[in-house]
Amino acid sequence: MFGVTDLESYLASFDGEPGYLDWAAFGPLSPAVRSEAQGDTELLGSGRRTSIALVADHVREARELVAELIGADAAQVVLQPSTTYGLMHAIYGLAGGLMLGRGEFPSLTVAATRASEALGSLQLQWLEPADGMITPEVVRDALTDDTRAVAVSLVDFRTGYRADLSALRDIIDDRLLIVDATQGFGMVDADYLAADVVCGHGYKWLRAGRGTGFAWFGDRALERIAPVLSGFRGVEGELPVDNVPGPATSAQAFSVAGDDTLAAARLATALREIADVGVASIASELTARASDVMFFADRYEIPVVTPREPERRAGIVTLEPAAQDAGPLAASLANHGLTVTTRAGRIRVAPHVGTGADTLRLFGDALAAFASTRVW
Repeated sequence: MFGVTDLESYLASFDGEPGYLDWAAFGPLSPAVRSEAQGDTELLGSGRRTSIALVADHVREARELVAELIGADAAQVVLQPSTTYGLMHAIYGLAGGLMLGRGEFPSLTVAATRASEALGSLQLQWLEPADGMITPEVVRDALTDDTRAVAVSLVDFRTGYRADLSALRDIIDDRLLIVDATQGFGMVDADYLAADVVCGHGYKWLRAGRGTGFAWFGDRALERIAPVLSGFRGVEGELPVDNVPGPATSAQAFSVAGDDTLAAARLATALREIADVGVASIASELTARASDVMFFADRYEIPVVTPREPERRAGIVTLEPAAQDAGPLAASLANHGLTVTTRAGRIRVAPHVGTGADTLRLFGDALAAFASTRVW
């Protein structure tokens, strides 16, 4: 319904209540996305073909915007219900050795395990670095002649570590590089063209809601990955009635059924906001917000496991207090009205570019209250 043309307007669009620091789990929908969804719902309620077609055109728009942010061709982009669907399309079509971290988000580990068990053509090569970070050095030291693909998260959901896609490409040579970009797409400058498959979802940092997944398949991926899960929408031309044609030669082959046009509208609106502001501007602001979180953690001597180098992180800052401090710290954060994710003794704090001074003040107050009662 409306566009965002500058960073100031984009920052002002974060209209939620103070205290939300959980963007790595869910992104409250932006005003533009909410407005677009309401308008398109009314259009689909009219029953007019022109209105239905108008909403359906958001599929094209979303694909083009994903391609623009990657620097690729829209024919290589296909919309998906989620990141997991895109990763499953990629992984189920592989053969040979697939290397990935055992601590990756389950979208990767479960899909890889199920594909290996079901098809028998995929051999899993697990990485288990002590700090959980899949660095180029970790991959280099584990590569074998049997490795055909490497799968990695752009930003690790546990530690906030950001993978260096360009360095990984140099290490793995012409093997396939499959990337789960959910925790960083649109938020950080990344060399996506160093990858072969990039999958993401708009329900976190993009503020587009559920159902807004997408996948990009580069030329090498289209050549080497079989569209095993291709459905009736994964063909060229019209509805395939009375015959079953082969899969499309484009990324459309990696689709199952018709697109959710309302989800596409939300995704397109969110991506247009990102494209209008520019990823570089957003990345700079997000780096600053994450640094603010680290400042308070350092001030109250709470260990941070997220890398300090701006180029090696995005919006996730993971705190690792001493075992006896994890519960009291989480309680203090909750008591001060802050929303974070607590898991396995770690506390994941995820600010966005629009996280204001009021939220950061609450965060500092919560850490100060915790520190005042901490027993050394």
